[in-house]
Amino acid sequence: MSRWFGRFQRKDSWYDKYDNGESGRPVSLERARSESEWRGALSPEQFFVLRQKGTERPFTGAHWSTTAAGVYSCAGCGLDLFHSKDKFDAGCGWPSYTKPIEDRVVFTEGDRTHGMVRQEAMCAGCGGHLGHIFPDGPPPTGDRWCINSASIVFRPAD
Repeated sequence: MSRWFGRFQRKDSWYDKYDNGESGRPVSLERARSESEWRGALSPEQFFVLRQKGTERPFTGAHWSTTAAGVYSCAGCGLDLFHSKDKFDAGCGWPSYTKPIEDRVVFTEGDRTHGMVRQEAMCAGCGGHLGHIFPDGPPPTGDRWCINSASIVFRPAD
């Protein structure tokens, strides 16, 4: 499905595929761990973002300005999430992407915290909080996946 968004026609937008952008939680999270295992495996900042749904301050994360070719994986479980070819500078201070590598690697749920209505993006492997998705990105999808640097690890292309 595609529809017009501003001056361009959106193609394969997450918001077109899922009702209000909310895909829902997968049946199982194959890479889940106990809280104590997560605390031992993650840095304090990664634990805050991935497990406690925290947010790093804008323009402070390791990947917001990265332009090298490669893949961004979940810092919690290693699942490949985003490709650098889909990354763009949204000017918001967090790494932003037009789409995930595959729809199945992420899921979204409604988030009504902090007086806002938005969609939370989470890793489908471990359920870790990644960031949020907004319908104000560039073509072709019109989506902006706004992701915390602490929730991802960059692997440069070979």
